[in-house]
Amino acid sequence: MFYRNWTKRGLDVVLSVIMLLLLSPIFLILLISLTIYHRGNPFFFQKRPGKDHVSFFILKFKTMDDQTNGYGHLLSDADRLSNFGKFIRNTSLDEIPQLINVIKGDMSLVGPRPLLEEYLELYNQDQLRRHDVRPGVTGWAQINGRNAISWEKKFEYDLWYVNNLNFLIDFKILLVTLYNVVRGKGVSQKGHVSMGRFKGESIA
Repeated sequence: MFYRNWTKRGLDVVLSVIMLLLLSPIFLILLISLTIYHRGNPFFFQKRPGKDHVSFFILKFKTMDDQTNGYGHLLSDADRLSNFGKFIRNTSLDEIPQLINVIKGDMSLVGPRPLLEEYLELYNQDQLRRHDVRPGVTGWAQINGRNAISWEKKFEYDLWYVNNLNFLIDFKILLVTLYNVVRGKGVSQKGHVSMGRFKGESIA
């Protein structure tokens, strides 16, 4: 309980500052490259629900452009994801700016991934418990399949983490995440460039 309520937050801040400093050359290269590629907008901002359902703006590097069809509607994710964007996403470099979210207190290094606000009204009571802790840059679901697993399984893993959170589990998740990033494992579901939308499936 002490780790959950106190130590975890302190480690988040210390490790995030260190990681941001170590990754600063890559951060700057991507910042400049994506500013040029996206004509001035290298970041992706989106409102997400965090701990206790308090919303915040998640910060990521932008991997898709803003191409639209003749009616002004955005093209599909697959059509807007460039080869450069695929590389950034497959290597998880787009997640680097979330270290700023962690330092601010919006997120933790480890926890259930923050999902879309519109999903909140689709959750059952068990699924809502994923918001009992800060959302994470990575999590138990991410090292057990990431976007390549079903929504049902993802929620099962998230709830397991909420119930069993401790230092050793967080340490394991961080180590396996690093290994998976190097391998580019589980970035998307089969047949999709990203995770399919949640439609309110229940869990056991």
